[in-house]
Amino acid sequence: MGSFSILNNISGLNAQNQLNLNNVNLSRTLLRLSSGKRINSGADDAAGLQIADSLRANTYALNQAVRNANDGIGVCQIADGALQEITNLLTRAVTLAEEAATETVDSTGRASLDAEFTQIQAEIGRIADQTNFNGYDIFATTGDNRIGGELSVFVGDITSASSISVTIQTITTSGTTVTNLGTADLTAVDLTGQVSAATSLTTIQTALNGVSNMRAEIGAGMNRLQSAVAVLQTQSQNTQAAESVIRDANFAEEVANLTKFQILAQSGMAALAQANSSSQNVLSLLR
Repeated sequence: MGSFSILNNISGLNAQNQLNLNNVNLSRTLLRLSSGKRINSGADDAAGLQIADSLRANTYALNQAVRNANDGIGVCQIADGALQEITNLLTRAVTLAEEAATETVDSTGRASLDAEFTQIQAEIGRIADQTNFNGYDIFATTGDNRIGGELSVFVGDITSASSISVTIQTITTSGTTVTNLGTADLTAVDLTGQVSAATSLTTIQTALNGVSNMRAEIGAGMNRLQSAVAVLQTQSQNTQAAESVIRDANFAEEVANLTKFQILAQSGMAALAQANSSSQNVLSLLR
């Protein structure tokens, strides 16, 4: 049953409580519109925040995995370029051995040809010793900062460990002498004699085949890394999209909420004013 009371303005209290709720919702909507995020604290969506943070961390891990793979491709490209130049040098060595093997070249000529081959071998050794990526020797067989015959590229994420191994064979050197290239012993090359020059052709050809095999292994590894990059980029993009669905604010929805809560705030203020003024009607009974 209704009654007139000025000690407890129930209507005013109800209007005030509802106005406070509307103000809370209005503040949350304004925060979402200003931040662009649906989840700004754990109170907004505790489970959603945990999932979104995990997805974001995984996106960062995937992006780094892409950079790792691209760095690995860079190493392979450097190694392949160096081996291409070694192939060019060995091709010249074939010409020298072929010329030294003919009887129309005298001992002086063969000595000159052998001297040029010595320089070729020294340059191959220099390339093998000096080729590096970020301070890590690519072909060296000794030393702490070296790849050591196999490049391991980590392309995993926060949920699993995954690596791609690329075989980059080492080249054995001793001073300015290449002692082993593939399975070829270049110390056996001797262009000072007709017979030894002819025999050296087989050694140089073996070295050429060895370099070709090295390049083939590096190329296969490079193709694998490029495939990994494509997959990782797609995975990163979709993971980020999944995070966005959870974390980002729906602006169309929030703008609609803003209009609604603004109207409710205005009507709530009007209702509170009406509830407060209605208590004054009791004074008319005293007249």
